[in-house]
Amino acid sequence: MKKKQNLFNALEGVSKKSAHLDFYDILMVIVIVISLFPLMFKEKYLWLNILDVAASAIFTADYLLRWYTADLKLKKGRKSFILYPVTPMAIIDLLAILPVIIWFIPGLTYLHFIRFFKVFRTFKLLRYSQSCLMIRNTIYKQRHALFSAYMFAVFYIFISALLVFNVEPQTFKTFYDALYWAVVSLTTVGYGDIYPVSAVGRLVTVISAFVGIAIVALPSGIITAGYMAELEKSSKTDPEEK
Repeated sequence: MKKKQNLFNALEGVSKKSAHLDFYDILMVIVIVISLFPLMFKEKYLWLNILDVAASAIFTADYLLRWYTADLKLKKGRKSFILYPVTPMAIIDLLAILPVIIWFIPGLTYLHFIRFFKVFRTFKLLRYSQSCLMIRNTIYKQRHALFSAYMFAVFYIFISALLVFNVEPQTFKTFYDALYWAVVSLTTVGYGDIYPVSAVGRLVTVISAFVGIAIVALPSGIITAGYMAELEKSSKTDPEEK
């Protein structure tokens, strides 16, 4: 049991007083970064394959060890081993090693979406970066306010798309085109590939752009305020500051 506790401490970084705990975090960050190298090349090289296999093996071992110590993390007895795979970080870990699982399924080895799942390895950095952890905690604590803000944005996008779609049916052939335009206008990106040409359509665009500034700024303000609160909390609990 003591060995399992020590393993859990190493994986979760419970105590930062031990040097090997810091070494494990640094090692995993390095492996995550290295595992992204193969995604930067379309060509297949031997050294990239070696890096990919080695990183995949480490990620698989890390996932299994975390699952093995799930009872110490969730503290719900045997039920912890059932609940752990559906926790947010466990899902990210599973997506990161999904290409390894797919590799053993006949007929799926050469599907292009395997590379897509490898991109999820970047999200594993959330576990090892203190700044990322603070952002994750901020988003989690402000989830209700953020949800309300994004629901308002979705509602406004739908209304704007509905308006312009009916105002200029000759320009927007499908409702999807209108939704695409609404999102681009709301975020004030303005690609210019689809745009209204009538006076009423342009008026809708102007209103959408002005409202978009406020809607985009709303979640940004929520996250900023929450992050500053987390930063202040972290500075108060940091032993080095005392």
